[in-house]
Amino acid sequence: MWFNLETIVSRAKRRWFVYPNSEIYGWLANAWDFGPYWSLLKKNIADLWIRHFTQERDDIILMDTAIIAHPTTWKASWHLASFADALIDDKKTGQRFRADKIIEDYFEKNRDWLNDEELAKKLWVKNLSPESRGNEGMRDFIVKNIPNNPESKKTAEWTECRNFNLMLDTHLGPVANDSSKVYMRPETCQSLFTDFKAILDTTRARIPFGLAQIGKAFRNEITPGQFLYRTREFEQMEIEYFVENDEKKAMETYITRKNDCMQYRTEIIGIQKDHLRFKDHEKLAHYAAAATDVEYLYPRWFWEIQWIHNRTNFDLTQHQEVSGKDMQYSDPFTGKRYIPWCIEASFGLGRQVMVSMLEFYDEETLENWESRVVVRFPKQLAPIKFAIFPLVKKDTQQVEMAENIFKKLSKEYKCEYDDWWAIGKRYRRQDEIGTPYCITVDHQSIEDWTVTIRDRDSMEQKRIKADEINF
Repeated sequence: MWFNLETIVSRAKRRWFVYPNSEIYGWLANAWDFGPYWSLLKKNIADLWIRHFTQERDDIILMDTAIIAHPTTWKASWHLASFADALIDDKKTGQRFRADKIIEDYFEKNRDWLNDEELAKKLWVKNLSPESRGNEGMRDFIVKNIPNNPESKKTAEWTECRNFNLMLDTHLGPVANDSSKVYMRPETCQSLFTDFKAILDTTRARIPFGLAQIGKAFRNEITPGQFLYRTREFEQMEIEYFVENDEKKAMETYITRKNDCMQYRTEIIGIQKDHLRFKDHEKLAHYAAAATDVEYLYPRWFWEIQWIHNRTNFDLTQHQEVSGKDMQYSDPFTGKRYIPWCIEASFGLGRQVMVSMLEFYDEETLENWESRVVVRFPKQLAPIKFAIFPLVKKDTQQVEMAENIFKKLSKEYKCEYDDWWAIGKRYRRQDEIGTPYCITVDHQSIEDWTVTIRDRDSMEQKRIKADEINF
Protein backbone atom coordinates (compact mmCIF):
# COMPACT_ATOMS: atom_id res chain seq x y z
CA MET A 1 0.00 0.00 0.00
CA TRP A 2 1.35 3.44 -0.97
CA PHE A 3 1.12 6.58 1.12
CA ASN A 4 1.72 10.06 -0.23
CA LEU A 5 4.76 12.06 0.75
CA GLU A 6 2.69 14.54 2.78
CA THR A 7 1.58 11.72 5.08
CA ILE A 8 5.16 10.66 5.73
CA VAL A 9 6.31 14.25 6.34
CA SER A 10 3.44 14.85 8.78
CA ARG A 11 4.25 11.71 10.76
CA ALA A 12 7.97 12.50 10.74
CA LYS A 13 7.31 15.91 12.30
CA ARG A 14 4.78 14.54 14.78
CA ARG A 15 6.97 11.76 16.11
CA TRP A 16 10.21 13.65 16.67
CA PHE A 17 11.92 12.52 13.48
CA VAL A 18 12.54 15.81 11.70
CA TYR A 19 11.95 19.55 12.21
CA PRO A 20 12.11 22.55 9.87
CA ASN A 21 15.34 24.44 10.60
CA SER A 22 14.98 27.88 12.23
CA GLU A 23 11.20 27.47 12.27
CA ILE A 24 10.76 30.15 14.97
CA TYR A 25 12.16 32.65 12.43
CA GLY A 26 10.00 31.48 9.57
CA TRP A 27 12.13 28.48 8.44
CA LEU A 28 15.16 28.49 6.17
CA ALA A 29 13.64 26.99 3.03
CA ASN A 30 14.32 23.28 2.65
CA ALA A 31 16.68 23.09 5.62
CA TRP A 32 15.83 20.34 8.07
CA ASP A 33 17.02 19.36 11.54
CA PHE A 34 17.09 15.68 12.38
CA GLY A 35 15.25 14.98 15.62
CA PRO A 36 15.89 12.26 18.22
CA TYR A 37 14.55 9.30 16.26
CA TRP A 38 15.70 10.38 12.80
CA SER A 39 19.23 10.88 14.15
CA LEU A 40 19.21 7.34 15.52
CA LEU A 41 17.75 5.92 12.29
CA LYS A 42 20.40 7.76 10.27
CA LYS A 43 23.16 6.46 12.55
CA ASN A 44 21.88 2.89 12.25
CA ILE A 45 21.86 3.12 8.44
CA ALA A 46 25.36 4.60 8.43
CA ASP A 47 26.64 1.92 10.83
CA LEU A 48 25.21 -0.85 8.63
CA TRP A 49 26.89 0.70 5.58
CA ILE A 50 30.24 0.92 7.40
CA ARG A 51 29.96 -2.65 8.62
CA HIS A 52 28.91 -4.10 5.27
CA PHE A 53 31.35 -2.21 3.04
CA THR A 54 34.38 -1.68 5.30
CA GLN A 55 34.30 -3.78 8.48
CA GLU A 56 33.44 -7.05 6.74
CA ARG A 57 36.00 -6.43 3.97
CA ASP A 58 39.75 -6.00 4.02
CA ASP A 59 40.03 -4.02 0.77
CA ILE A 60 38.14 -0.82 1.67
CA ILE A 61 39.57 1.79 4.04
CA LEU A 62 37.34 4.16 6.04
CA MET A 63 38.28 7.85 5.86
CA ASP A 64 36.99 11.18 7.18
CA THR A 65 38.20 14.20 5.22
CA ALA A 66 37.76 17.96 5.68
CA ILE A 67 34.75 19.82 4.29
CA ILE A 68 36.88 22.70 2.98
CA ALA A 69 39.74 21.80 0.62
CA HIS A 70 42.40 23.86 -1.11
CA PRO A 71 40.53 25.82 -3.82
CA THR A 72 42.81 24.45 -6.56
CA THR A 73 41.23 21.06 -5.88
CA TRP A 74 38.06 22.25 -7.58
CA LYS A 75 39.93 23.71 -10.53
CA ALA A 76 41.69 20.39 -11.14
CA SER A 77 38.45 18.41 -10.88
CA TRP A 78 36.66 20.74 -13.33
CA HIS A 79 34.07 21.71 -10.73
CA LEU A 80 34.72 25.42 -11.19
CA ALA A 81 34.27 25.10 -14.93
CA SER A 82 31.51 22.53 -15.36
CA PHE A 83 29.70 21.74 -12.10
CA ALA A 84 26.50 23.48 -13.08
CA ASP A 85 22.78 23.20 -13.65
CA ALA A 86 21.01 24.66 -16.66
CA LEU A 87 18.65 27.43 -15.52
CA ILE A 88 15.89 29.20 -17.37
CA ASP A 89 14.15 32.46 -16.36
CA ASP A 90 10.65 33.75 -16.84
CA LYS A 91 11.18 37.37 -17.96
CA LYS A 92 7.71 38.38 -16.83
CA THR A 93 8.21 37.40 -13.18
CA GLY A 94 11.99 37.28 -12.90
CA GLN A 95 11.70 33.76 -11.46
CA ARG A 96 14.44 31.26 -12.17
CA PHE A 97 13.97 27.50 -12.57
CA ARG A 98 16.07 24.44 -13.28
CA ALA A 99 15.31 23.49 -16.86
CA ASP A 100 15.65 19.75 -16.27
CA LYS A 101 13.37 19.94 -13.22
CA ILE A 102 10.60 21.68 -15.17
CA ILE A 103 10.77 18.98 -17.84
CA GLU A 104 10.86 16.17 -15.26
CA ASP A 105 7.76 17.60 -13.54
CA TYR A 106 6.04 17.73 -16.93
CA PHE A 107 6.81 14.04 -17.46
CA GLU A 108 5.47 13.14 -14.01
CA LYS A 109 2.20 15.01 -14.55
CA ASN A 110 1.65 13.00 -17.76
CA ARG A 111 2.82 9.67 -16.43
CA ASP A 112 -0.39 7.92 -15.31
CA TRP A 113 1.83 5.08 -14.03
CA LEU A 114 3.20 4.30 -17.47
CA ASN A 115 6.68 2.86 -17.72
CA ASP A 116 9.41 5.00 -19.26
CA GLU A 117 9.08 3.53 -22.75
CA GLU A 118 5.29 3.95 -22.79
CA LEU A 119 5.51 7.51 -21.48
CA ALA A 120 8.11 8.51 -24.09
CA LYS A 121 5.89 7.08 -26.81
CA LYS A 122 2.85 8.91 -25.45
CA LEU A 123 4.71 12.26 -25.38
CA TRP A 124 6.41 11.75 -28.75
CA VAL A 125 9.92 12.10 -27.34
CA LYS A 126 12.98 9.91 -27.87
CA ASN A 127 13.87 9.64 -24.17
CA LEU A 128 13.03 10.99 -20.72
CA SER A 129 16.47 12.37 -19.94
CA PRO A 130 16.21 16.20 -20.06
CA GLU A 131 19.98 16.78 -19.97
CA SER A 132 20.53 14.67 -23.10
CA ARG A 133 18.84 17.43 -25.11
CA GLY A 134 21.47 20.00 -24.18
CA ASN A 135 20.61 23.54 -23.09
CA GLU A 136 19.15 24.58 -26.44
CA GLY A 137 17.09 21.41 -26.71
CA MET A 138 15.72 21.79 -23.18
CA ARG A 139 14.73 25.39 -23.89
CA ASP A 140 12.97 24.37 -27.11
CA PHE A 141 11.10 21.59 -25.28
CA ILE A 142 9.95 23.98 -22.53
CA VAL A 143 8.77 26.65 -24.96
CA LYS A 144 6.79 24.09 -26.97
CA ASN A 145 5.33 22.00 -24.15
CA ILE A 146 5.39 24.11 -20.97
CA PRO A 147 4.20 27.59 -21.90
CA ASN A 148 3.08 28.52 -18.37
CA ASN A 149 5.18 29.47 -15.34
CA PRO A 150 5.06 26.46 -12.95
CA GLU A 151 4.30 28.71 -9.95
CA SER A 152 2.17 31.59 -11.28
CA LYS A 153 0.43 29.32 -13.82
CA LYS A 154 0.42 32.28 -16.23
CA THR A 155 1.99 32.39 -19.68
CA ALA A 156 5.77 32.69 -19.32
CA GLU A 157 8.33 34.43 -21.47
CA TRP A 158 11.24 32.03 -21.33
CA THR A 159 14.88 33.07 -21.66
CA GLU A 160 17.67 30.93 -23.05
CA CYS A 161 19.05 28.21 -20.74
CA ARG A 162 22.26 29.25 -18.96
CA ASN A 163 24.56 27.23 -16.75
CA PHE A 164 24.68 28.13 -13.05
CA ASN A 165 27.52 26.80 -10.89
CA LEU A 166 26.36 24.89 -7.82
CA MET A 167 29.43 25.53 -5.67
CA LEU A 168 28.90 27.32 -2.35
CA ASP A 169 31.78 29.62 -1.48
CA THR A 170 33.02 31.26 1.70
CA HIS A 171 36.18 33.01 2.89
CA LEU A 172 38.99 32.02 5.21
CA GLY A 173 40.88 34.67 7.12
CA PRO A 174 40.13 38.21 8.35
CA VAL A 175 39.76 39.77 4.90
CA ALA A 176 37.18 38.65 2.35
CA ASN A 177 38.68 38.93 -1.13
CA ASP A 178 39.53 36.69 -4.08
CA SER A 179 42.65 35.32 -2.39
CA SER A 180 40.69 34.16 0.68
CA LYS A 181 37.88 32.51 -1.30
CA VAL A 182 37.31 28.80 -0.69
CA TYR A 183 34.48 26.38 -1.43
CA MET A 184 32.27 24.09 0.60
CA ARG A 185 32.73 20.71 -1.01
CA PRO A 186 29.90 19.79 -3.42
CA GLU A 187 30.78 16.08 -3.13
CA THR A 188 32.89 14.05 -0.75
CA CYS A 189 35.14 12.22 -3.20
CA GLN A 190 37.82 14.72 -4.24
CA SER A 191 39.76 14.59 -0.96
CA LEU A 192 39.88 10.82 -1.36
CA PHE A 193 41.63 11.37 -4.68
CA THR A 194 44.04 13.97 -3.30
CA ASP A 195 44.84 11.60 -0.39
CA PHE A 196 45.46 8.66 -2.73
CA LYS A 197 49.25 8.95 -2.70
CA ALA A 198 49.37 9.46 1.07
CA ILE A 199 47.38 6.26 1.56
CA LEU A 200 49.83 4.32 -0.62
CA ASP A 201 52.79 5.73 1.30
CA THR A 202 51.43 5.11 4.82
CA THR A 203 49.38 1.91 4.56
CA ARG A 204 49.70 -1.51 2.97
CA ALA A 205 46.91 -0.80 0.50
CA ARG A 206 47.42 -2.47 -2.85
CA ILE A 207 45.35 -2.33 -6.03
CA PRO A 208 42.49 -3.17 -6.03
CA PHE A 209 41.38 -1.26 -2.93
CA GLY A 210 38.83 1.37 -1.99
CA LEU A 211 38.50 4.49 0.13
CA ALA A 212 35.17 5.14 1.83
CA GLN A 213 33.73 7.95 3.89
CA ILE A 214 30.52 9.47 5.19
CA GLY A 215 30.42 13.24 5.19
CA LYS A 216 28.60 16.50 4.54
CA ALA A 217 28.42 18.12 1.11
CA PHE A 218 26.85 21.37 -0.03
CA ARG A 219 25.21 22.48 -3.26
CA ASN A 220 23.56 25.78 -4.09
CA GLU A 221 20.47 24.10 -5.51
CA ILE A 222 18.14 26.57 -7.17
CA THR A 223 15.04 24.38 -6.75
CA PRO A 224 15.41 22.17 -3.69
CA GLY A 225 12.36 20.32 -2.51
CA GLN A 226 10.43 17.09 -2.10
CA PHE A 227 11.18 16.95 1.63
CA LEU A 228 14.70 15.52 2.03
CA TYR A 229 15.12 14.44 -1.57
CA ARG A 230 16.99 17.56 -2.68
CA THR A 231 18.58 19.83 -0.06
CA ARG A 232 21.45 22.28 -0.11
CA GLU A 233 23.20 20.51 2.78
CA PHE A 234 23.31 16.73 2.72
CA GLU A 235 25.40 13.69 3.62
CA GLN A 236 26.98 11.20 1.26
CA MET A 237 28.20 7.67 1.89
CA GLU A 238 30.80 7.21 -0.80
CA ILE A 239 33.30 4.59 -1.98
CA GLU A 240 36.06 5.24 -4.50
CA TYR A 241 37.39 1.85 -5.55
CA PHE A 242 40.72 1.85 -7.42
CA VAL A 243 41.48 -0.87 -9.96
CA GLU A 244 44.13 -1.68 -12.54
CA ASN A 245 44.43 0.63 -15.55
CA ASP A 246 42.53 -1.81 -17.73
CA GLU A 247 39.18 -0.91 -19.30
CA LYS A 248 37.83 -4.48 -19.29
CA LYS A 249 38.73 -5.13 -15.64
CA ALA A 250 37.33 -1.74 -14.65
CA MET A 251 33.99 -2.58 -16.26
CA GLU A 252 33.93 -5.95 -14.50
CA THR A 253 34.41 -4.15 -11.18
CA TYR A 254 31.71 -1.63 -12.15
CA ILE A 255 29.22 -4.47 -12.67
CA THR A 256 30.29 -6.11 -9.40
CA ARG A 257 29.77 -2.84 -7.57
CA LYS A 258 26.25 -2.56 -9.01
CA ASN A 259 25.42 -6.00 -7.69
CA ASP A 260 26.96 -5.23 -4.29
CA CYS A 261 24.88 -2.09 -3.92
CA MET A 262 21.64 -3.81 -4.88
CA GLN A 263 22.37 -6.64 -2.45
CA TYR A 264 23.02 -4.10 0.33
CA ARG A 265 19.68 -2.41 -0.22
CA THR A 266 17.57 -5.57 -0.53
CA GLU A 267 19.27 -7.96 1.89
CA ILE A 268 20.80 -5.62 4.48
CA ILE A 269 18.35 -2.71 4.50
CA GLY A 270 15.33 -4.83 3.51
CA ILE A 271 13.87 -2.87 0.59
CA GLN A 272 11.63 -4.86 -1.76
CA LYS A 273 13.37 -5.69 -5.03
CA ASP A 274 10.51 -4.43 -7.20
CA HIS A 275 10.83 -1.01 -5.51
CA LEU A 276 14.35 -0.59 -6.93
CA ARG A 277 15.82 -0.42 -10.41
CA PHE A 278 18.96 0.61 -12.28
CA LYS A 279 18.72 3.41 -14.81
CA ASP A 280 21.78 3.76 -17.02
CA HIS A 281 22.81 7.27 -18.04
CA GLU A 282 22.13 8.12 -21.65
CA LYS A 283 24.50 11.07 -21.54
CA LEU A 284 27.76 10.45 -19.68
CA ALA A 285 29.70 13.00 -17.66
CA HIS A 286 33.06 14.07 -19.05
CA TYR A 287 34.92 11.77 -16.62
CA ALA A 288 32.77 8.64 -17.00
CA ALA A 289 33.04 5.50 -19.12
CA ALA A 290 29.77 4.16 -17.68
CA ALA A 291 27.21 5.38 -15.17
CA THR A 292 23.95 4.23 -13.65
CA ASP A 293 21.53 5.40 -10.98
CA VAL A 294 19.84 3.21 -8.40
CA GLU A 295 16.27 4.46 -8.31
CA TYR A 296 13.56 3.90 -5.72
CA LEU A 297 9.84 3.80 -6.40
CA TYR A 298 8.67 6.92 -4.56
CA PRO A 299 4.92 7.70 -4.30
CA ARG A 300 5.12 9.63 -7.60
CA TRP A 301 7.56 7.49 -9.57
CA PHE A 302 11.14 6.21 -9.61
CA TRP A 303 13.73 8.75 -8.36
CA GLU A 304 17.45 8.42 -7.88
CA ILE A 305 18.86 7.47 -4.46
CA GLN A 306 22.38 6.43 -5.50
CA TRP A 307 24.74 6.63 -8.44
CA ILE A 308 27.51 4.29 -9.59
CA HIS A 309 30.14 5.60 -11.99
CA ASN A 310 33.14 4.23 -13.81
CA ARG A 311 35.22 7.41 -13.46
CA THR A 312 38.17 6.06 -15.52
CA ASN A 313 41.41 7.64 -14.25
CA PHE A 314 40.23 11.18 -14.90
CA ASP A 315 40.44 12.50 -11.34
CA LEU A 316 43.89 11.20 -10.44
CA THR A 317 45.23 12.29 -13.83
CA GLN A 318 43.86 15.80 -13.34
CA HIS A 319 45.31 16.12 -9.84
CA GLN A 320 48.67 14.88 -11.10
CA GLU A 321 48.73 17.44 -13.93
CA VAL A 322 47.60 20.41 -11.83
CA SER A 323 49.59 19.67 -8.66
CA GLY A 324 52.71 18.34 -10.37
CA LYS A 325 52.73 15.42 -7.90
CA ASP A 326 53.14 11.85 -9.10
CA MET A 327 49.85 10.01 -8.56
CA GLN A 328 50.92 6.77 -10.21
CA TYR A 329 50.63 3.40 -8.53
CA SER A 330 53.69 1.15 -8.59
CA ASP A 331 52.85 -2.55 -8.59
CA PRO A 332 55.16 -4.19 -6.00
CA PHE A 333 55.16 -7.50 -7.88
CA THR A 334 55.48 -6.49 -11.53
CA GLY A 335 57.03 -3.05 -11.17
CA LYS A 336 54.41 -1.67 -13.55
CA ARG A 337 53.49 1.98 -12.97
CA TYR A 338 50.14 3.47 -13.92
CA ILE A 339 47.33 5.76 -12.81
CA PRO A 340 44.51 3.42 -11.75
CA TRP A 341 40.90 3.65 -12.81
CA CYS A 342 38.21 4.34 -10.22
CA ILE A 343 34.73 2.89 -9.69
CA GLU A 344 32.55 5.14 -7.58
CA ALA A 345 29.47 4.20 -5.56
CA SER A 346 27.81 7.17 -3.89
CA PHE A 347 24.83 6.83 -1.56
CA GLY A 348 22.71 9.76 -0.35
CA LEU A 349 22.35 9.16 3.39
CA GLY A 350 19.39 11.50 3.85
CA ARG A 351 17.65 9.93 0.88
CA GLN A 352 18.21 6.49 2.37
CA VAL A 353 16.55 7.58 5.62
CA MET A 354 13.66 9.04 3.64
CA VAL A 355 13.33 5.82 1.67
CA SER A 356 13.24 3.83 4.91
CA MET A 357 10.35 5.94 6.17
CA LEU A 358 8.47 5.37 2.92
CA GLU A 359 9.28 1.68 2.62
CA PHE A 360 8.33 0.59 6.13
CA TYR A 361 5.46 2.95 6.97
CA ASP A 362 2.06 1.27 7.21
CA GLU A 363 -1.51 1.90 8.32
CA GLU A 364 -3.80 -0.97 9.16
CA THR A 365 -7.33 -1.56 10.41
CA LEU A 366 -7.58 -3.91 13.40
CA GLU A 367 -10.31 -6.43 14.17
CA ASN A 368 -12.10 -3.91 16.38
CA TRP A 369 -12.03 -1.43 13.44
CA GLU A 370 -9.49 0.78 15.13
CA SER A 371 -6.72 2.09 12.92
CA ARG A 372 -3.05 1.59 13.72
CA VAL A 373 -0.06 3.45 12.32
CA VAL A 374 3.05 1.28 12.42
CA VAL A 375 6.53 1.69 10.99
CA ARG A 376 7.90 -1.79 10.37
CA PHE A 377 11.59 -0.98 10.49
CA PRO A 378 13.86 -4.05 10.33
CA LYS A 379 15.31 -4.59 13.79
CA GLN A 380 18.75 -3.37 12.79
CA LEU A 381 17.32 -0.04 11.58
CA ALA A 382 14.82 0.71 14.36
CA PRO A 383 15.79 3.85 16.30
CA ILE A 384 14.56 2.34 19.58
CA LYS A 385 15.01 -1.39 20.14
CA PHE A 386 13.08 -1.82 23.42
CA ALA A 387 10.49 0.34 25.18
CA ILE A 388 10.07 -0.43 28.88
CA PHE A 389 6.87 0.43 30.76
CA PRO A 390 5.71 0.10 34.35
CA LEU A 391 2.00 -0.71 34.12
CA VAL A 392 1.16 1.53 37.08
CA LYS A 393 3.23 4.69 37.43
CA LYS A 394 2.46 5.07 41.14
CA ASP A 395 3.58 1.53 41.99
CA THR A 396 7.13 2.11 43.24
CA GLN A 397 8.10 -1.57 42.91
CA GLN A 398 7.01 -1.69 39.27
CA VAL A 399 8.83 1.55 38.55
CA GLU A 400 12.03 0.32 40.22
CA MET A 401 11.98 -2.98 38.32
CA ALA A 402 11.25 -1.25 35.00
CA GLU A 403 14.07 1.24 35.59
CA ASN A 404 16.50 -1.58 36.38
CA ILE A 405 15.54 -3.42 33.17
CA PHE A 406 16.02 -0.15 31.24
CA LYS A 407 19.48 0.39 32.74
CA LYS A 408 20.54 -3.17 31.95
CA LEU A 409 19.32 -3.23 28.33
CA SER A 410 20.59 0.28 27.63
CA LYS A 411 24.17 -0.93 27.99
CA GLU A 412 23.73 -2.76 24.67
CA TYR A 413 20.66 -1.29 22.97
CA LYS A 414 18.98 2.07 22.56
CA CYS A 415 15.91 1.85 24.78
CA GLU A 416 13.14 4.15 25.96
CA TYR A 417 11.43 4.31 29.34
CA ASP A 418 7.83 5.52 29.28
CA ASP A 419 5.29 5.78 32.11
CA TRP A 420 2.87 8.31 30.58
CA TRP A 421 -0.74 7.62 29.58
CA ALA A 422 -2.57 4.30 29.44
CA ILE A 423 -0.66 1.25 28.27
CA GLY A 424 -2.58 1.10 24.96
CA LYS A 425 -1.54 4.63 24.02
CA ARG A 426 2.06 3.82 24.89
CA TYR A 427 1.96 0.83 22.54
CA ARG A 428 0.53 2.94 19.72
CA ARG A 429 3.20 5.58 20.19
CA GLN A 430 5.98 2.99 19.95
CA ASP A 431 4.33 1.48 16.87
CA GLU A 432 4.62 4.87 15.13
CA ILE A 433 8.27 5.16 16.17
CA GLY A 434 8.95 1.65 14.87
CA THR A 435 10.08 0.03 18.13
CA PRO A 436 10.20 -3.78 17.66
CA TYR A 437 9.52 -4.76 21.29
CA CYS A 438 7.66 -3.27 24.26
CA ILE A 439 8.29 -4.68 27.74
CA THR A 440 5.68 -4.15 30.45
CA VAL A 441 6.28 -4.63 34.17
CA ASP A 442 3.04 -5.39 36.06
CA HIS A 443 1.82 -6.83 39.37
CA GLN A 444 2.86 -10.38 38.49
CA SER A 445 6.35 -9.17 37.61
CA ILE A 446 7.01 -8.31 41.24
CA GLU A 447 6.03 -11.82 42.31
CA ASP A 448 7.84 -14.03 39.76
CA TRP A 449 10.27 -11.70 37.91
CA THR A 450 8.46 -12.15 34.59
CA VAL A 451 7.44 -9.42 32.17
CA THR A 452 5.11 -9.11 29.19
CA ILE A 453 6.94 -8.60 25.89
CA ARG A 454 4.92 -7.39 22.92
CA ASP A 455 5.93 -7.82 19.28
CA ARG A 456 5.35 -4.71 17.14
CA ASP A 457 4.33 -6.46 13.92
CA SER A 458 2.10 -9.24 15.22
CA MET A 459 1.07 -7.43 18.45
CA GLU A 460 1.47 -10.84 20.11
CA GLN A 461 2.23 -10.71 23.84
CA LYS A 462 3.93 -13.34 25.93
CA ARG A 463 5.46 -13.62 29.36
CA ILE A 464 9.13 -14.32 29.78
CA LYS A 465 11.67 -14.13 32.58
CA ALA A 466 13.13 -10.65 32.86
CA ASP A 467 16.67 -11.99 32.59
CA GLU A 468 15.81 -13.83 29.33
CA ILE A 469 15.13 -10.69 27.31
CA ASN A 470 17.27 -10.59 24.18
CA PHE A 471 17.26 -9.02 20.75
